[in-house]
Amino acid sequence: MLLICYPKCSTCQKAKKWLDGKDIAYTERNIAEENPTYEELKEWYEKSGLPLKKFFNTSGLLYKSMQLKDKLPGMGEEEQLKLLATDGMLVKRPLVVDGDTVLTGFREVEWTEKLLS
Repeated sequence: MLLICYPKCSTCQKAKKWLDGKDIAYTERNIAEENPTYEELKEWYEKSGLPLKKFFNTSGLLYKSMQLKDKLPGMGEEEQLKLLATDGMLVKRPLVVDGDTVLTGFREVEWTEKLLS
Protein backbone atom coordinates (compact mmCIF):
# COMPACT_ATOMS: atom_id res chain seq x y z
CA MET A 1 0.00 0.00 0.00
CA LEU A 2 1.23 3.44 -0.93
CA LEU A 3 0.40 6.42 1.30
CA ILE A 4 1.05 9.73 -0.40
CA CYS A 5 1.01 12.54 2.11
CA TYR A 6 2.48 15.83 3.23
CA PRO A 7 4.24 15.51 6.63
CA LYS A 8 3.01 18.90 7.89
CA CYS A 9 -0.63 18.11 7.05
CA SER A 10 -2.69 17.34 10.18
CA THR A 11 -5.11 15.12 8.24
CA CYS A 12 -2.17 13.10 6.90
CA GLN A 13 -0.85 12.72 10.46
CA LYS A 14 -4.28 11.44 11.59
CA ALA A 15 -4.36 8.99 8.68
CA LYS A 16 -0.90 7.63 9.53
CA LYS A 17 -1.89 7.24 13.18
CA TRP A 18 -5.02 5.35 12.10
CA LEU A 19 -3.05 3.03 9.79
CA ASP A 20 -0.42 2.41 12.47
CA GLY A 21 -3.14 1.70 15.04
CA LYS A 22 -4.64 -0.93 12.72
CA ASP A 23 -1.19 -2.45 11.96
CA ILE A 24 -1.61 -1.74 8.26
CA ALA A 25 1.73 -1.69 6.47
CA TYR A 26 2.34 1.11 3.98
CA THR A 27 5.07 2.87 2.07
CA GLU A 28 5.05 6.61 2.70
CA ARG A 29 5.77 9.10 -0.05
CA ASN A 30 6.15 12.84 0.58
CA ILE A 31 4.02 14.59 -2.04
CA ALA A 32 6.09 17.79 -1.79
CA GLU A 33 9.30 15.92 -2.68
CA GLU A 34 7.89 13.41 -5.16
CA ASN A 35 4.82 14.68 -6.97
CA PRO A 36 2.60 12.05 -8.61
CA THR A 37 3.20 11.85 -12.37
CA TYR A 38 0.55 12.33 -15.02
CA GLU A 39 0.62 8.56 -15.71
CA GLU A 40 0.18 7.69 -12.02
CA LEU A 41 -2.66 10.17 -11.58
CA LYS A 42 -4.42 8.92 -14.72
CA GLU A 43 -4.18 5.30 -13.55
CA TRP A 44 -5.34 6.10 -10.01
CA TYR A 45 -8.20 8.25 -11.27
CA GLU A 46 -9.39 5.44 -13.56
CA LYS A 47 -9.18 2.83 -10.76
CA SER A 48 -10.85 5.06 -8.16
CA GLY A 49 -14.21 5.56 -9.83
CA LEU A 50 -14.16 9.04 -8.26
CA PRO A 51 -14.88 12.32 -10.03
CA LEU A 52 -11.59 13.99 -10.99
CA LYS A 53 -12.44 16.97 -8.76
CA LYS A 54 -11.91 14.65 -5.73
CA PHE A 55 -8.19 14.56 -6.59
CA PHE A 56 -7.82 18.33 -6.15
CA ASN A 57 -6.87 19.87 -2.80
CA THR A 58 -9.70 22.40 -2.94
CA SER A 59 -8.78 23.94 0.41
CA GLY A 60 -5.15 24.52 -0.60
CA LEU A 61 -3.62 27.94 -1.09
CA LEU A 62 -2.37 27.10 -4.58
CA TYR A 63 -5.83 25.90 -5.68
CA LYS A 64 -7.31 29.17 -4.45
CA SER A 65 -4.58 31.44 -5.85
CA MET A 66 -4.94 29.81 -9.28
CA GLN A 67 -8.74 30.31 -9.08
CA LEU A 68 -9.27 26.69 -10.06
CA LYS A 69 -12.81 26.61 -8.69
CA ASP A 70 -13.78 28.74 -11.67
CA LYS A 71 -11.37 27.24 -14.20
CA LEU A 72 -11.76 23.45 -13.68
CA PRO A 73 -15.30 23.14 -15.08
CA GLY A 74 -14.03 24.47 -18.43
CA MET A 75 -11.01 22.15 -18.54
CA GLY A 76 -10.87 18.70 -20.08
CA GLU A 77 -9.88 15.58 -18.15
CA GLU A 78 -6.39 15.37 -19.65
CA GLU A 79 -5.75 19.06 -18.98
CA GLN A 80 -6.80 18.63 -15.33
CA LEU A 81 -4.57 15.56 -14.88
CA LYS A 82 -1.60 17.40 -16.39
CA LEU A 83 -2.25 20.33 -14.05
CA LEU A 84 -2.35 18.00 -11.02
CA ALA A 85 0.99 16.52 -12.08
CA THR A 86 2.65 19.95 -12.02
CA ASP A 87 2.53 20.43 -8.23
CA GLY A 88 1.88 18.05 -5.33
CA MET A 89 0.23 20.84 -3.37
CA LEU A 90 -2.70 20.69 -5.82
CA VAL A 91 -3.36 17.03 -5.02
CA LYS A 92 -5.82 16.00 -2.29
CA ARG A 93 -4.05 14.19 0.49
CA PRO A 94 -3.59 11.77 2.01
CA LEU A 95 -3.89 9.60 -1.06
CA VAL A 96 -3.92 5.83 -0.60
CA VAL A 97 -3.22 3.43 -3.44
CA ASP A 98 -3.62 -0.26 -2.66
CA GLY A 99 -4.09 -2.44 -5.74
CA ASP A 100 -7.40 -1.33 -7.25
CA THR A 101 -8.36 0.71 -4.18
CA VAL A 102 -7.69 4.45 -4.40
CA LEU A 103 -8.80 6.79 -1.60
CA THR A 104 -8.43 10.58 -1.47
CA GLY A 105 -8.56 12.42 1.83
CA PHE A 106 -9.02 10.72 5.20
CA ARG A 107 -12.52 9.69 6.18
CA GLU A 108 -12.32 7.02 8.87
CA VAL A 109 -15.61 5.34 7.95
CA GLU A 110 -14.61 5.00 4.30
CA TRP A 111 -11.09 3.80 5.15
CA THR A 112 -12.46 1.21 7.59
CA GLU A 113 -14.87 -0.06 4.94
CA LYS A 114 -12.33 -0.17 2.07
CA LEU A 115 -9.13 -1.17 3.88
CA LEU A 116 -10.32 -3.49 6.64
CA SER A 117 -12.97 -5.59 4.88
